[in-house]
Amino acid sequence: MSSRRPRIRRALVGALAALTLAGAVTACAPEPDAVPPAPTDAASGTPSPTVTPVAIAEFPFGPSTSTTPLPKDCESILAPGILDTLQGIPLNAPGMGGGIRPDSSRVCVWADPGASRTSLVTVVGYSPEREARDALYLLGVDEGYTCYEPDEGLRCEKSGTDELGLPVGRTVYWRDGVAIDTQYSNLAPQGYTAAIVRSIWG
Repeated sequence: MSSRRPRIRRALVGALAALTLAGAVTACAPEPDAVPPAPTDAASGTPSPTVTPVAIAEFPFGPSTSTTPLPKDCESILAPGILDTLQGIPLNAPGMGGGIRPDSSRVCVWADPGASRTSLVTVVGYSPEREARDALYLLGVDEGYTCYEPDEGLRCEKSGTDELGLPVGRTVYWRDGVAIDTQYSNLAPQGYTAAIVRSIWG
């Protein structure tokens, strides 16, 4: 009897040691909820593309004496045919600089934020006569613009190409205290400024 008890004790001790070892191995495995989730786009740290406003040349917009109301929006000043040529090009996309300025000028920016060399920008707003005439005179004398007097107004324009050979230019039209200043790069619908003039003055 006494010789069997040591064997039973040794067997119990061995079984307990095996259970303890198994418990220790099981404790090393993470529980299902502790496994980190797969990274999402928001957590990946991928930077968002930056949007750069289109550069707009200066012109003396401000309070002036005029009997002409400004257009209510950008689409209403264009003929249907010209609007058709601009289909698919965003108008006043966020961050591109379009909208209404504090001086009430309307800024219409036709440009895709992902196409930095293609844009059509028009600013329509009040411009005092003396300052506007002086600015137009300087465009003609100092910057080589061609200036003439169509449709009871003053118009100065200049066109060329950029370093990649893309068409660029600017047209400024002034009449009755209102200026229409259009600058374009690789996007110049035929008859654009004339269509705006007809829309505003008939």
